[in-house]
Amino acid sequence: MAQLLLIEDDERVRTALLRSLRDLNHQVASAPDAMSGLRAAIDHRPDLVVLDLGLPDLDGSQMLRMLRGVSDVPVIVATARDDEDEIVRVLGSGADDYVVKPFTAKQLDARIQAVLRRVGGGAAPQDATVALGPLRIDPRGRSARLDGVALELSPKEFDLLHYLAARAGEVVAKRQLLTDVWNLPFGGADKTVDVHLAWLRRKLGETAQAPRFLHTVRGVGVKLVDPTEGSAT
Repeated sequence: MAQLLLIEDDERVRTALLRSLRDLNHQVASAPDAMSGLRAAIDHRPDLVVLDLGLPDLDGSQMLRMLRGVSDVPVIVATARDDEDEIVRVLGSGADDYVVKPFTAKQLDARIQAVLRRVGGGAAPQDATVALGPLRIDPRGRSARLDGVALELSPKEFDLLHYLAARAGEVVAKRQLLTDVWNLPFGGADKTVDVHLAWLRRKLGETAQAPRFLHTVRGVGVKLVDPTEGSAT
């Protein structure tokens, strides 16, 4: 099951594709314009983006170039434009495939499966559930449970938790978190990480002064540990 982001301004087309792709066992989020689609792609990190070019606020090809500046997520352009020069230009801007409307959901699904196979999507080790004592993190379902109880996490809180869990026991610098979790390759404010760590600690039932899972290594970074394996120091 792939996690898809559909960026399509036509409500009828968007609704029909959402229903059909979900019937084909995909998890699908959607956005009606370029800027909300760009935010969703950065925040939710889908396995693949299906992008229409005729968007109301920004041409899809421009949005694609902006997306490529911060993410390498696979992109299939799905549009009514069938001009060969346009197709070449969009593929050169970073699209992984191009499908011309009208098409069926099954045809789009076949393209999705082919692109994911080509880029290695849908079967990577990072998709496996991570277990750290009583904490369970399911990246495919984007859910986490502590002692069997679901945690109410924001998208970015989940991304941060999963990133650290995939590197359990490893100290990760805050600048690395800004680069990999927030997609800020040129750095940003450490306060952003501190605030999200504080929120995450609260939901994990701990504090910086009395850590259980999240341990700060002063001057170095932070690490996530399994509290059932003894001391984290």
